[in-house]
Amino acid sequence: MLLSDAAKSYEADKKIEGFSAQTLNAYRIQAKLLIDYFGNININKITTLQLKNYLAESSNSLKLSSLSHRIRFLRSLFGWLHEEDIIELNPASKTKKPRVGNGFRNSLLKEKSNI
Repeated sequence: MLLSDAAKSYEADKKIEGFSAQTLNAYRIQAKLLIDYFGNININKITTLQLKNYLAESSNSLKLSSLSHRIRFLRSLFGWLHEEDIIELNPASKTKKPRVGNGFRNSLLKEKSNI
C-alpha cells in the first residue's frame, strides 16, 4: 500500500470514529509532510531508523510541542496500520516523545530544597 493510500484509509477510519474536522485536518497536514519527506512509497519500506531521521531533521525547525504532535501522529498512524494487519511490523513503536520539562518549576524546587 502506498503512503498516500494509507493516509487516506487512516483518515477515513478516524472520521468514522467521530474525530473532529480540526483533528482530521491536523492529521492530513502531518500525512502531507510525511509524504513530502519520503515520497509516495510503499509503507512497508519505511523503517524505524528512517522515521527517527525524519523526526531528527524535523526537530531542527519545530518547537517541542509540535515535534510531540508529529510523533503522536506517526505512532497513531503506524499503530493503526499494524492493528489493521496492513503492515507486519510497526516502525513507529520505538519512537519516543521528547522530554518536555518545566525548567522554571524545577529551578524553584531545587532552590526550596537548598533552603
